[in-house]
Amino acid sequence: MIVADMGEPTSPISTMRLYGSLIAFISGSYSVYLSTAGSGMSGSAWFMLALGVVVVIHGVVLLTPVATRLGTASGPLMIGYAVLMLLNQGLMLTRDPMGSGMDSGMGSGMNGGMASGVATVDGGMVAIAVLMLASGVIMTVRRGMMPAASTSSTTTETD
Repeated sequence: MIVADMGEPTSPISTMRLYGSLIAFISGSYSVYLSTAGSGMSGSAWFMLALGVVVVIHGVVLLTPVATRLGTASGPLMIGYAVLMLLNQGLMLTRDPMGSGMDSGMGSGMNGGMASGVATVDGGMVAIAVLMLASGVIMTVRRGMMPAASTSSTTTETD
């Protein structure tokens, strides 16, 4: 009987990296969705599209061995992404309320488009950005729990 030696995994993915990856993937995906769901692409929508793609890529990288090259930069990067998302949402309040936001034209249903006169801040995007901000702070404060590279095949996590 021949048994293939699959070996042990070289470094398991920490729980913190899994959570960080999930948060980055969800917030980046929502950012991409939100920026492309409107009828027109404003500057803000293009910004959120680009940022969303970068955040999704970061989330995927956290699941790969390439994450060791990020080292302890992952937490501060997540904080930066979240701040940019929140600033963009804050800028939505200061824009021309007659539809220069990301989802201009979305309120053209039964009320004849009057809903587009309301500020177009997305509460879901704000909530996800705050979650990402908290995740980035946790990842930054607890750097010792996200080793850049594991030297042994078994690691101990304290959650």
